[in-house]
Amino acid sequence: MQVLVRDNNIDQALRVLKKKMQREGIFREMKQRRSYEKPSERKVREKSEAVRRARKLARKKLQREGLLADPRKKKTLDGKPQDRNRGAEGGPPRSPRF
Repeated sequence: MQVLVRDNNIDQALRVLKKKMQREGIFREMKQRRSYEKPSERKVREKSEAVRRARKLARKKLQREGLLADPRKKKTLDGKPQDRNRGAEGGPPRSPRF
């Protein structure tokens, strides 16, 4: 993994490195390796993670196809779905907060 330091800005480089490590799952793996995990427990954990991923993928697919309500959209009084980034009057989209 490589991070470029620009203008001797170490703080920014550290933030980028932490973000990359988080995305790769290195912190989660370090936490798991702190103590020994029996092979049977490892199989159970990996199986449950696979089931969780499959359910999430199926839920996303149903939401895209419109067969399942999208929890991010709220219904208004007239029954029409309201976009989360718009006001009740349906004006221009707000900028996201993050």
